[in-house]
Amino acid sequence: MGNSRKSNSNDLPERVAAALASAISPGAHLALGLSGGVDSVALLSVLAELAPRMRFSLSALHVNHGISANAPRWAAFCSELCAKFGIPLQSQTVDIGPYRHLGLEGAARSARYEAFARVDADFVVLAQHRDDQAETLLLRLVRGSGLRGLAGMARLRPLAGTQARLLRPLLGVSRAEIEAYARQRGLEWVEDESNADTVRHRNFLRHEVLPALEREFPAARAAIARAAAHLTEARELLDEMALGDLERCGDGDAVDLSALHRLGEVRAKNVLRYWSEKRGVEPLPAARIGELLRQLRGSRVDAQPSIAAGSWKFLRYRDRLHLRPADPPVQRDMREVWNGENVMPLLALGGVLKFKPEEGRGLSLARLRAGRVTVRVRRGGERLRLHHRRPRRSLKNLFQERGVPPWHRGCLPLVYCGEDLVFVPGIGDACEFQAAPGEAGLIVTWEPFG
Repeated sequence: MGNSRKSNSNDLPERVAAALASAISPGAHLALGLSGGVDSVALLSVLAELAPRMRFSLSALHVNHGISANAPRWAAFCSELCAKFGIPLQSQTVDIGPYRHLGLEGAARSARYEAFARVDADFVVLAQHRDDQAETLLLRLVRGSGLRGLAGMARLRPLAGTQARLLRPLLGVSRAEIEAYARQRGLEWVEDESNADTVRHRNFLRHEVLPALEREFPAARAAIARAAAHLTEARELLDEMALGDLERCGDGDAVDLSALHRLGEVRAKNVLRYWSEKRGVEPLPAARIGELLRQLRGSRVDAQPSIAAGSWKFLRYRDRLHLRPADPPVQRDMREVWNGENVMPLLALGGVLKFKPEEGRGLSLARLRAGRVTVRVRRGGERLRLHHRRPRRSLKNLFQERGVPPWHRGCLPLVYCGEDLVFVPGIGDACEFQAAPGEAGLIVTWEPFG
């Protein structure tokens, strides 16, 4: 242990308070992830001490992964500990089965974060520290991670799928300092026997690699964690550049491919990475982004390639690249009856059809009442007449004329009266069914979710 002030475990509460002060406001609710190990136990003690002074409320969450035979004992320990501190505890048992393809550690992490996302809190607080940060960077380095991975764990970031944020106030504190604080306070904790298993990669780094490094470079853990902080700054700069490039290349919904290619390969990759992350796509490997650019450059202007990215797709249409979730298959024989309601949710199509009464505009209410009104989807061959002096035209031609991308066309609700097509979102109303001046009419609009 060094002799600087930061190495003094006695000032741990003040260091945590400083980390919290820049992130939380009075009245915030913090939920601590409590495993029962020394790190989370020490942080529970610190947060319980700080809560009255900093005016935040505190609860704890214990996650049972169902892996260890000792899991029930750990859950009981956490329950007794929280009762001693007067802190509400929520215990959740998770199923790691759906994530087995990620390996045991990855499966446990994914199930645990799923549990975090169910917690009602402003911040989910985790006790990961400087040594964890060093181990994380080394792990990602040997796996060939890009800058996002090498930047390590963020001190503060959004918690996916929630309004909460993930907060790690101990990233500047070493494991040794935390253990010293816990001993000084007379705290008790549990030991996870799996932490000694060096077959697991993180444990191998912790017990074999890092001690060997420290024999030659005593400050190795602190230096590696510091490098992660430098890489975080570098990534933030790249994100700022990507945001500016993305604003010049597109409108958030799509990217102009000519403008993207003019950026050059490196900046174009940076834009695609950033855009994907902001839309919630799992981080794409560098090779995948490179392959995407290659296909876009090598395809014809009128080609419409579809490139999968997990549960999302990159789709090209008219020299613009779109990124959207992969649509579930729509039943082509779908037929929903409209019974006169103003709002008609269509979950299968991902939106709401609205009918707004307005005199002399939209569809004639009297004409609609004369037949059975249904909502269907495109099956091919549909035709619509928009103007009295013009012939009926195929929906295919109307969609092409209006620039409606092909993947949108099959998911749009088509409104029929009897067997007459009377309304198509983005195209318009059938002229034969338009309300006359002074006549009761309905303006139909389609509003996709999100």
